[in-house]
Amino acid sequence: MKTTETPAPVPAESGAPVVKTGAPAGAPPKEKREGAVLNVFSHGMLVLWAFMVVMPLLWAVMTSFKDDRSIFSSPWSLPDTLHFENWSRAWTQANMSDYFLNTVLVVGGSLIGTLVLGSMAAYVLARFDFPGNRFIYFLFIGGMSFPIMLALVPLFYVVNNMGLLNTIHGLILVYIAYSLPFTVFFLTAFFRTLPSSVAEAAFVDGASHSRTFFQIMLPMAKPGLISVGIFNFLGQWNQYMLPTVLNTDQDKHVLTQGLVQLAVSQGYKGDWSGLFAGLVMAMLPVLAAYIVFQRQVVQGLTAGALK
Repeated sequence: MKTTETPAPVPAESGAPVVKTGAPAGAPPKEKREGAVLNVFSHGMLVLWAFMVVMPLLWAVMTSFKDDRSIFSSPWSLPDTLHFENWSRAWTQANMSDYFLNTVLVVGGSLIGTLVLGSMAAYVLARFDFPGNRFIYFLFIGGMSFPIMLALVPLFYVVNNMGLLNTIHGLILVYIAYSLPFTVFFLTAFFRTLPSSVAEAAFVDGASHSRTFFQIMLPMAKPGLISVGIFNFLGQWNQYMLPTVLNTDQDKHVLTQGLVQLAVSQGYKGDWSGLFAGLVMAMLPVLAAYIVFQRQVVQGLTAGALK
C-alpha cells in the first residue's frame, strides 16, 4: 500500500518574508459598506411596511372602545374608558351575530368542499397521465384569469333557474366554483413534489386508489392544504361581490353585506363606535386564523423549493 509522503517544510531563510497561503481573504471594505447600507435599507423598508399595516388595525381596535364624542375630538388618543357596550350594541342591535353565523356557515361549508374537491382533482392531474390532462389543467388556470364581474349576470340566471337564489347552500356552491381554479393550480404543483415511492408501495400492498389518496397522500399534503385553505378562507370571508348579487335576502346576509348596511344606517344615526366595533368583529377571525397557521403557510409555500 502506497502512501503519499508530505515533504518536510523548508525553513525560511533568516530575514526572508514568510508568505502564508490558504488564509481566507477578507472582503474589501467597500463591499462591506455596501452590504451594510443595503441591510439597513431593507430593514428600514420592512419596518415602514409593518408600521403601515399594523397601525390602521390598532387604530380600528382602539376606536371601537371609544364613544362617538371621543372619536372626533381625540381620534389618535387612547380611550379614557373602555366602552364594551359598543360591541354588545353592534352584536345585538346591528344583527352582527346573525351575519357572523351566516358567514361561518357559508365559508365553513365552501372551504371544506373546495379542499376536498380541489385536492382530488389536483391529485389526479398531478399523478396520472391520460388524454386531455394538460387541457383540463389549463382550463383551471384559465378560470383564475376570468374576471368574476363578467360572470355575474349569467351566474345570477343560472342560480335562479336552479332554485338556489338567496340560499346558504347556493352561495356555498358558488364559492366552491369560484375558489376551485386557484386550489387546483396550487395543489397540483404541491402533489408533484411528493415522493411517488410511497404511493407505489401502497399499491403493491393492495391499497386502492381512493384509500391511497385519503390515508397516505392527503396527510402528506397537509402543509399545502393548510396554505391554500388560509388563502381561500381570506378570499371567501372578505367576498362581497358574489353575495351582493346572489344573496339579497336580508336574513341571510353575510358579514361584508352586514358591514355595508351598518355603515349606511349608522352613518345617519352617528353611531360610529358601533360601526368600528362591527368592523373589528369581522376582522378578528381572519387575523386569528393567520396568526395560528402562519408557520404552516410558510411551510406549504416553500415545501417544493428544495427536494
